[in-house]
Amino acid sequence: MFAVGAADERGTLRAVAIVGRPVARHLDDGATLEVTRTASDGARNANSLLYGAAWRAAKALGYRRLITYTQDGESGASLRGAGWRVIASRPPRAGWHTPARPRAGHGNDHVTRLLWEAL
Repeated sequence: MFAVGAADERGTLRAVAIVGRPVARHLDDGATLEVTRTASDGARNANSLLYGAAWRAAKALGYRRLITYTQDGESGASLRGAGWRVIASRPPRAGWHTPARPRAGHGNDHVTRLLWEAL
């Protein structure tokens, strides 16, 4: 749907976030968006800034909910710093592969996840 970025005082892009429709079908209700990726070069507080900006942009576009996930072992400090809260824990997934629809693993199978929501 959109992306947001954080630049330093020289205009150099230091971090980005990509926001799209929720990956989970049952959350794709037309009122919800999901932060699917963030990337940064380590700039201090950049991810928190991005999560806050993404929520403001989503609301400005008429969306009522913004979600994202963290994997087990990730602190979620950037999300807490931006005012997000954990709303659910998702158990490890065995993978997306089924006999009717073969798929390769992408490294995130068998990992517990936390579902976060912007406030």
